[in-house]
Amino acid sequence: MVSEPPAAERPTPPRVLVVAPHGSYRTAPFIDAARRLGAQVLIASEGRHSVVSAYAEGLHIRFDDPQGSLATVLAEAEQAPFAGVIGTDDASTEFAARVAGRLGLAHNEPSAVRVARRKDLARARLAEAGVRVPDHRRVSLSAAASPAAQVAGLGYPVVVKPLALSASRGVIRADGPDQLERACQRVRRLLGAEQGLEAEAREHVLVERFVPGEEVALEGMLRGGELQVLAVFDKPDPLEGPYFEETYYVTPSRLAPGRQAQLADTVAAACRAYGLSEGPVHAECRINEAGVWVLEVAARTIGGLCSRLLRVGTGYGLEELVLAHAMGGRLEAEPEEGGAGVLMIPITQGGVLKRVEGLLEARRVPFVEDIQIQIREGNEVVPLPEGASYLGFIFARAPTPAEAEQALRRAHACLNVVVAPLWRIQVA
Repeated sequence: MVSEPPAAERPTPPRVLVVAPHGSYRTAPFIDAARRLGAQVLIASEGRHSVVSAYAEGLHIRFDDPQGSLATVLAEAEQAPFAGVIGTDDASTEFAARVAGRLGLAHNEPSAVRVARRKDLARARLAEAGVRVPDHRRVSLSAAASPAAQVAGLGYPVVVKPLALSASRGVIRADGPDQLERACQRVRRLLGAEQGLEAEAREHVLVERFVPGEEVALEGMLRGGELQVLAVFDKPDPLEGPYFEETYYVTPSRLAPGRQAQLADTVAAACRAYGLSEGPVHAECRINEAGVWVLEVAARTIGGLCSRLLRVGTGYGLEELVLAHAMGGRLEAEPEEGGAGVLMIPITQGGVLKRVEGLLEARRVPFVEDIQIQIREGNEVVPLPEGASYLGFIFARAPTPAEAEQALRRAHACLNVVVAPLWRIQVA
């Protein structure tokens, strides 16, 4: 029997700082991945009073005070160094890049991350670089001129997009001037209630020509400016509006190899245009007879719990790949066979969630691996374009992508989501 060395002689596990908004879907997967890699995680968030121990016991910062928060993190790093820094969501990636830069760790320039997360800046940069993007205008929500007047000559249909929100929040199609006016009014109300937005993003929206075609997503990793494609996801349901709720993601993609190569080349060109060089990227694109159109390239991982699907293409969870890269290492891909898919269960009716019926039957559908309902009974559910959460997720693994997709559809058909009206009390 070989005895373990004394604790003082054991190597200290590397420590990673994960910067996360309170309540992020991505925090728990990063904590689990760190355990699998033998690393320690410290969460930096605003969750001082959270009931979740990782937030409450972590480092407490304020995203509206980047300088003070940076000083807090640097002081912590002096006590025990970090081997890597990761931002989980759009709200945290720019700050995480600034911290990593100060600590001399792998990072993107904060200015590049800012461009990637601001839709108006991103569109302008891509257009300058010759990357195919929809014709667009930045529209003031407070100008005397109507939105229709501000987009004169753009043509319809158009899509209204907030400058700095994600997950399709506030994204609305308009087929004419009257619909555009109503959409802008609706987005203005949404932005007025949103916390943490800078004034420019609160007072403006992006309006761009609607691009028809097949929508896909690409998950990649940048190393020294070179893009490694980790997965391409098909979105088999048409996304034509008026709202653009994400539902089905299926991988490996059934796109022709030539189209997938065009997709990768376009996303790589977008990363170069932004100035991104390190870490994860998540891209959303449309493909039609004109080619590949960039809708978004974000300097972060895919949203929700969808990163689980990466095991099919790489053999690892996405968070493990991101952590290894942040710490200066690399995990060699060991692809798994078959297909995988996820359904982000849509919220079709607003109100109070009473119950989700049919879960047992849905879980019995062949190839369904897991179903997670994220919103508890008795809580409010809000559909797009105002909603910020998915009802839950259905995961499937099958011998082929088509069978995985079919399993998701069959499982979803088993569910009956019961929602009661929400009566708001108005105080005179």
